[in-house]
Amino acid sequence: MIQQEIKTEHFVSNHLISVVLCSSTFSDELYPDLASAFKVHRYSDLEGMKDFLREQSLFSLPDVILLEVDEELACFDFVDKLKHHPLFKGLVVILLGGTKDPKVRSLAMKSKVNDLYIAPFPIRDLQERIEFLVKFKLIKPQLIDLSQVDLKYKTPLPKRVFDVVTSSIAILLISPLLLVVALIIKMDSPGSVIFRSKRVGAGYRIFDFYKFRSMRVGASEELIQLSNLNQYDQSENGASTFLKLKNDPRTTKFGRFIRKFSIDELPQLFNVLKGDMSLVGNRPLPLYEAEMLTSNEWAMRFLGPAGLTGLWQVSRRGKADMSERERKKLDNFYAKNSSFWLDLKILLNTIPAIVQKEKV
Repeated sequence: MIQQEIKTEHFVSNHLISVVLCSSTFSDELYPDLASAFKVHRYSDLEGMKDFLREQSLFSLPDVILLEVDEELACFDFVDKLKHHPLFKGLVVILLGGTKDPKVRSLAMKSKVNDLYIAPFPIRDLQERIEFLVKFKLIKPQLIDLSQVDLKYKTPLPKRVFDVVTSSIAILLISPLLLVVALIIKMDSPGSVIFRSKRVGAGYRIFDFYKFRSMRVGASEELIQLSNLNQYDQSENGASTFLKLKNDPRTTKFGRFIRKFSIDELPQLFNVLKGDMSLVGNRPLPLYEAEMLTSNEWAMRFLGPAGLTGLWQVSRRGKADMSERERKKLDNFYAKNSSFWLDLKILLNTIPAIVQKEKV
């Protein structure tokens, strides 16, 4: 195995980006452009790359691994071993696929790789993505630690007062409905009444997010196998950031009813009362979705408040032709332009948006 290296004058924070390209199919296509921007180590198979990595120390580690998805999917076993290795677990991993494949996309999400590109590859975009991910790795801690990072969003006092007063009144008024719904859920299927999940809100703050349970017990473990039903299966590189299932088979009979009329969201009024989120803002995201929003273009959404309802809900929620880029743009717009009057307009438009036309 011949190791090829090209040194260039391309630096990120005075650091020469080192890329390992492991591919038998795409190597000749990608190598010239990558070598013009980065220091590239090229291998045609996993064994050659493994030998290279074994020789590395803490001071000679590569920054990025570009890894072809092989027919046997052995690459995912390799990625899993990397993620559990104390020396290699922090490496940026980008997968290269030949065709769109829901199974590959699901495994990529499960493995938590940094990105998945499908041929033909947009080389300029790939180069910029590599640069950003390396910068992000150098300046950003792991997402699990973000709740401790001083990236605080402070809710304006008038907005906070409005949130507390309105959510308190709403909880008092609908408390009989909350009790009835809780009783029906308990009788409809086994499991807890309230579903709790970790969400990432404003300033990357992580908190417990409340919903009425609308799915059968164990539904979270089935998510990867059902990703082919994703409403947002329109991403540019083959891996969607957001995950919202069409005709979700995990939903219970009563769960379908409360989801259709957004009744399952009502416990989030307690999140508003606690200060986890506001009545109006960008929807707090599950950890696996927030991890995907690392680019400068899309991280803006976390600089605005998290909310029970928002611009996305009143304008595009539940529509079958929703694209994830469109949703990201709406989130960014709100983060940049949030105001009391915009919040009021969104609240007034929330009621007609409550009933979903599509089963998502």
